[in-house]
Amino acid sequence: MARNFHRKNKLAVISDLNVTPLIDLAFSLLIIFMITTPVIEQYNRVNLPDQSSTTKQPPPPVEDKYITIDAEGRFFWGKEPLVLSELKSRLDSLSNSDSPAPTIHIRGDKTLPYQRIIDVVNLLKERNLTKLSLDTRAS
Repeated sequence: MARNFHRKNKLAVISDLNVTPLIDLAFSLLIIFMITTPVIEQYNRVNLPDQSSTTKQPPPPVEDKYITIDAEGRFFWGKEPLVLSELKSRLDSLSNSDSPAPTIHIRGDKTLPYQRIIDVVNLLKERNLTKLSLDTRAS
């Protein structure tokens, strides 16, 4: 049934209240509170104690290690040549030490089959030596 907008007495008071703007305002406020409440409750204010120590502890020295594989497939620990079994024993000693694990740089010749480099990466992964860098030449 359609509403008739033509009134018989145009000077009579309209007793209907238009609540549409009120509902829009209520929904807008509801959305604002729904968004801001989780942000407010996300952290707790804590009064942390002050640090009384005047001396700072220096970070432990960490020395990077370099593994180089030349075009013939020979391994070098820094500048020292070694065979695969010696490389494995050095990696074992690094993984078993109490000091933090160093970053190990792998430098392979560009003519070398890439599988040789992946084999060294797998050796590092087996020993949980995860700080790894594959070095390239900057051009």
